[in-house]
Amino acid sequence: MRRRLDRFDPRNAVITGAGSGLGRAMAIRLARQGWKVGAADIDEARAAETIRLVREAGGSGEACRCDVRAGAGVDAMARRFFDDWGRVTLLVNNAGVAVAGIMGEITEADWKKAIDTNLWGAVNGCGAFVPLMKSTGGGHIINVASAAGYVCLPEMAPYNTTKAAVIALSETLRSELAPSGIGVTVACPTFFNTRLLENMTYTDEFQIEFASSAFSNAKMSADEVARRILEAAGKNRLYAFPQPSAKWTRVTKGHMPRLHFAVLSIVSRFGLSRPLARAMARRGLV
Repeated sequence: MRRRLDRFDPRNAVITGAGSGLGRAMAIRLARQGWKVGAADIDEARAAETIRLVREAGGSGEACRCDVRAGAGVDAMARRFFDDWGRVTLLVNNAGVAVAGIMGEITEADWKKAIDTNLWGAVNGCGAFVPLMKSTGGGHIINVASAAGYVCLPEMAPYNTTKAAVIALSETLRSELAPSGIGVTVACPTFFNTRLLENMTYTDEFQIEFASSAFSNAKMSADEVARRILEAAGKNRLYAFPQPSAKWTRVTKGHMPRLHFAVLSIVSRFGLSRPLARAMARRGLV
């Protein structure tokens, strides 16, 4: 039986934040499966490098500079690909930034940075592509959120909040777009090798130390995370929790929410949050 993504003809995908990390890994994987890829990124040189790697993998595509925070720019990017290709059957809203900190110390500018990229980036992408997908026969959307938007650990309020909103957006669109033949998958990974640290903002050195350790000790590569997310979309699943740590957070909070938050509160009250987080990051358990 052919999977959902395999049924699309043509196989044309547009990926935001495709200049590095997960976006690049997904572009290369799709290229190997015969997809044409539109690599959109705020850094056009990185997007162009992704397309070079796509071609090396046997695929084809085009690079495009796009700032997902600007709705007009995303609209123009969507029209460009639909005009040039006729259809786009897969949209991956992947662009994102990392913002951590302690409530009351996080600046309004940093809150805005997280909201504009993580939330508005996904909203702008869906708003631009959905009408065009509806008019050309449907497709599939992958919104890249994070397990952080589900588990909501301390000192990550801007990131948690925006990624939780992306999960809510995806859940809403899942049923709303079903009559139009548009599937929706929301990806909720934990830590893996990516370039999020390059532009991460934080209020305390612990936050960057923890993130650096978690990224460097991650057990799963961006390529494997990409494979698992695309597999979930291929099976038309709403949720993709690719790593064991992501699946575990879904189980603990989903089935034992009172215990989940009780444990988090207790370790925080006794000053154990940071030592525990450091130990887990060093062992690749987050």
